[in-house]
Amino acid sequence: MSDPGPAPYYRAVRHEVEVFRRAYEARLPVMLKGPTGCGKSRFVEHMAAEIGRPLVTVACNDETSAADLLGRWIVRGAETLWQDGPVTRAVREGALLYLDEIAEAREDVIVVVHPLSDHRRQLFVDRRDEALTAPPEFMLVVSFNPGYRRGLKELKPSTRQRFVAMQFDYPPADIEAEIVRAESGVDAAIARKLVTLATKVRAIDEPGLAETVSTRLLVGAATLMRSGLAPRIACSAAIVQPLTDDPTTGRALQDLADMVF
Repeated sequence: MSDPGPAPYYRAVRHEVEVFRRAYEARLPVMLKGPTGCGKSRFVEHMAAEIGRPLVTVACNDETSAADLLGRWIVRGAETLWQDGPVTRAVREGALLYLDEIAEAREDVIVVVHPLSDHRRQLFVDRRDEALTAPPEFMLVVSFNPGYRRGLKELKPSTRQRFVAMQFDYPPADIEAEIVRAESGVDAAIARKLVTLATKVRAIDEPGLAETVSTRLLVGAATLMRSGLAPRIACSAAIVQPLTDDPTTGRALQDLADMVF
């Protein structure tokens, strides 16, 4: 569990900060929708610090079971002790619980979340025969990538309709350049060039790319440039190579980077 600490940098794009605060005050769970690397996790970190609550983050995948999240009995010496999982710990301590990429989770995880996301705000820990009611400070936040560029799992309507939802996307060019500059320390001209490159790549309808250029990748490339790495090499290492293993697609992306830089 991370302490709130100072709020990490986040540049608001629309009304997401206000909506999140109102949902927290009303004790409503929140769902963030949007592509990889567009700022969903950073936004949650920022809001946890702004609200002043500790943050518990769980990266969901198809191997994560409900037992992993709720907790388990462990043997320590001659004793059998209960160890809370991250979800149980977050509820007990009134933390902000962030389930990242919840659509990737197993069905038994979704079943655990349901009573936490409605009027009951309860967590059932069956292995301890215990029902926990979340304190007012607790908040449930989930995120998922609704099918961008890939046939990803989708959330059932019965799950989606339990949440206040916010749509995230890559920011407008001027704001994205501002973010890249603030996060990496590069000058404004470099930031604008990186955003220009991203705009060109995002405009390509290329089935060879599972995902397109994220703001996160732009910040990585800018950070390498800030450290002194040549721009074209930085683009190759931080943008082209993470996006594709296909030589033809990689050459096409590198040609775009070389043209911009």
